[in-house]
Amino acid sequence: MGIRFRHFAAESDWRDEALRTNLWLIPAAESVAAVLLFVVTLSIDRAALHHELTLPSWVISGSPDAAREILSSLAAAIITVVGVVFSIMIVTLTLASTQFGPRMLRTFIRDRGTQLTLGTFVATFFYAMLVLISIGATFVPHLSVTVALALTAIDLGVLIYFIHHTATAIQLPEVIASIARDLARALETEGAASAGPPGIVNGPAPDVLQARLDRDGRVVVAQAAGYLRFVRHATLVRIAAEYDAVIRLHYRPGHFLTHGHPMATVWPPGVADEIGLRLEGVHITGPLRTLSQDIAFGIDQLVEIAIRALSPAVNDTFTAMTCIDWLGDSLCTIALDWHPHAYHRDDNGEIRLITVPVSYERLVQRSFEKVREAASGMPAVLIRQLEALLKIMAVAPPGRCQILLDQAEMIQRLNLRTVPEPADQADVTAPYDALLKLHAGRAPGA
Repeated sequence: MGIRFRHFAAESDWRDEALRTNLWLIPAAESVAAVLLFVVTLSIDRAALHHELTLPSWVISGSPDAAREILSSLAAAIITVVGVVFSIMIVTLTLASTQFGPRMLRTFIRDRGTQLTLGTFVATFFYAMLVLISIGATFVPHLSVTVALALTAIDLGVLIYFIHHTATAIQLPEVIASIARDLARALETEGAASAGPPGIVNGPAPDVLQARLDRDGRVVVAQAAGYLRFVRHATLVRIAAEYDAVIRLHYRPGHFLTHGHPMATVWPPGVADEIGLRLEGVHITGPLRTLSQDIAFGIDQLVEIAIRALSPAVNDTFTAMTCIDWLGDSLCTIALDWHPHAYHRDDNGEIRLITVPVSYERLVQRSFEKVREAASGMPAVLIRQLEALLKIMAVAPPGRCQILLDQAEMIQRLNLRTVPEPADQADVTAPYDALLKLHAGRAPGA
């Protein structure tokens, strides 16, 4: 039951991510709320017209012409502000694409502050128009007009918040920290999905199943091209158990699927066609990568910002060091908690699905290699990378330290090869020596 709940939670996170990364959902929801509010206030106004109740003294009164003039002015002003908000948003997206990289646009599109601001103004405009058309020759919805004015006052506060929020959100340290927070949440979700007791273990051993798949397995090709964004592992296990089969995936979320190329191998081969037809609804592909089940994407985003900052056109060393700091923080968590399972079993304990999860070693390599290559001859960046490796090694289990030592050795070789000043070389060598000392102290028998 716990495993099924975790799979359901993972799929729920994917659906939440898909719904959040758009600019229409919240404005549409707020527009529906505006319609419901209009129905309520109009019903009260009609009840007041028939003397079924008395409106409070603070409700604005006036003639139909005055109400039309007020609402027409409000609607014109609100739609103008909506255009301004939209223009600011487009400028922000353009700036993000140019300075941070096109893959950073997702961070701004999914921003709740922008979505709520756009939705609030659209809903207020929609409400004002509904009230405007409800005014008759003698009937004036006084409460509805008052509520429209109150919503306009709220819009003023939302506009001030939006300006402050945008000015804060486009600051590079805030963008980097936002990506790191998303990565931390994804790590927590994926760690919970892969954790739990091993349960029942039955059936052939993994190496026996791998040999069967290599010898007699039948290849299933991809029916759609795009980045693999989400895999319903629990559904795949149920499908394989239904046919008493084993499925081995060739790709993981984040990889690009090419139409007509091998996507999975199925054993026994006789059920490959039936399983292949059902795989289409289990794999979700698209033109963009997401953090759902793709931890490497969060690391790649931070690395992209870092190498852009280190390019000769930008030459922003401090931004690169900020990215390294957050990468080091994420890798400290990964070193302790990242233990993905390649073998997924059914309720009887038999292996039904074999996946290719990204390894801890590969995540470390992705975090340091491209940044190291771009930091040739830059002592400050090399020092910060070594300091990050030192922090990771301080918390990593002994079996996960060798890859850190390998990265440190490559950084030191780059230091000796590209840094011309002996004093700068010594500054880079100091954290490297500290890392070697820490590694020696943690070695067996030290």
